[in-house]
Amino acid sequence: MALWIGCFMALWISLCVLISVFNLKGGDVFSQSLNRNPRALLSCLSESGIKNVTLRNSSSYDWLLKFSLQNLRYAESTVPKPYALIFPGSKEQVQKSVQCCIQHRWEILARSGGHSYEGMSSTSDAPNFVIVDLMKLDGIDVDMKSKTAWVEGGATVGQLYAAIADKTSSYGFPAGVCPTVGVGGHLSGGGMGSLLRKYGLAADHVIDALLVDAKGELLDRKSMGEDLFWALRGGGGGSWGVVVSWKINLVKVPTKLTVFSISRVGNDRVTKLLNRWQAVAPYADEDLFIRAMLYGGQPDVRLTFNGLYLGPLHKLLELAGTIFPEMGMVSSDCNETDWVGSVIFTALSYDISADLRNRYFSSKTYFKYKTDFVTNPISAKGLQGAWKIMEKRPNSSIVLAPLGGAMSRIPSYQLPFPHRAGYLYYIQYILDWNDSGEDTESVAWMRMFYNYMTPYVSKSPRAAYVNYLDLDLGNGSSTVEQARSWGEKYFGDNFDRLVQVKTEFDPNNIFKNAQSIPVLPHGSN
Repeated sequence: MALWIGCFMALWISLCVLISVFNLKGGDVFSQSLNRNPRALLSCLSESGIKNVTLRNSSSYDWLLKFSLQNLRYAESTVPKPYALIFPGSKEQVQKSVQCCIQHRWEILARSGGHSYEGMSSTSDAPNFVIVDLMKLDGIDVDMKSKTAWVEGGATVGQLYAAIADKTSSYGFPAGVCPTVGVGGHLSGGGMGSLLRKYGLAADHVIDALLVDAKGELLDRKSMGEDLFWALRGGGGGSWGVVVSWKINLVKVPTKLTVFSISRVGNDRVTKLLNRWQAVAPYADEDLFIRAMLYGGQPDVRLTFNGLYLGPLHKLLELAGTIFPEMGMVSSDCNETDWVGSVIFTALSYDISADLRNRYFSSKTYFKYKTDFVTNPISAKGLQGAWKIMEKRPNSSIVLAPLGGAMSRIPSYQLPFPHRAGYLYYIQYILDWNDSGEDTESVAWMRMFYNYMTPYVSKSPRAAYVNYLDLDLGNGSSTVEQARSWGEKYFGDNFDRLVQVKTEFDPNNIFKNAQSIPVLPHGSN
């Protein structure tokens, strides 16, 4: 009897400890056991008809892992690698893959295009994780009768653009400028592009989705409910499940529009032009999008105005001459084209293939990128200081893209992406290098540059774009207050609503990464 009581007490104490840890972690069940059974996972996948699984010991593993991984900093041998790469071939196989991983307690990384700046669709700090790669799910069904399209989660932005162009020259979609970006991750973070002043974000035009959630169930908009559907469209990837496909509304575009590229050199000249650009670009006709691209590494900073106008050349020249004569635009700076031609023009300006269906991005480098949003024009002194920093660093550049137009009219709470009215433009800081031995120095330089810009950008909080993930803003989300350090930068006042949605739909924190939305402790929601 005494032995039986002793065993019972030991079991009871162990159970209490487990419950205590469970509550402390906010329901993070995967944290409780570090030992996974690979055979059990593979058996489950096989029994579910999922044969396209590549393990670490496979000769094709390294190539497949790196195919979609864009930042070479996360391809190094010291970076944790997944146990397996799973390539589902249908929505049912995505569902079964998630169910097997949940059942056998393997961390799940969903990968669409692999453009995560911090490699979070390819690596994890978790001791046991797999990648569910949606590459084979890239189907696109464009319906011109309803002016909508269903886009599978593994398609790229370029594939979507090409599929639309195959059906029409009068409609497009307001997504990003890089054609190899995956639709899944892009829409999950909002999706900014050259049409945002006319039509807002890509996610503003998502009208339905198919999601495999934390229970392994396949849900559409009606069955998931409006709260979770709201969170999917801009609340960041990696928190909500695996989106198998998205339904989008297409937007009207003219059959003839105009793209342009104008370059200027010289610190004083560039400063004057940027001062004027800040007063013009965010307030111009919403059919006009003027991006400012600045390049360092030389004594005189180089500036390129690159953009598009939703109309013919003669109207652009008239408009530019009226509102921004300092730019000096002439007809030879411009080219009339159709909408898909404008997409290709922008891609080529980034040295990206003109083949929109080519999902492989060949110009892979080591890089560190950061972002800011600007609410008041940066002073001439502030700009001159930035040029002095950039001239000392080869391969440094920044991109300034105007907001305003439709972005100012859409409420900040409509989607999790909050950076709407009151923001003039956003900045992307870019630094690339070609040798892993330069990592420490290069990242330190970028952080220094970012710190320099502090007085000139948004404050309380200093805003950032979740699709340009930056682990410098905070790493780890074990508690809501810890996550707030980066969560409010990405989502502003929408952060707390995202936490509520996460706690309701994924209370055990099945889908997570270093900057995923955290869950509230049990009993506090």
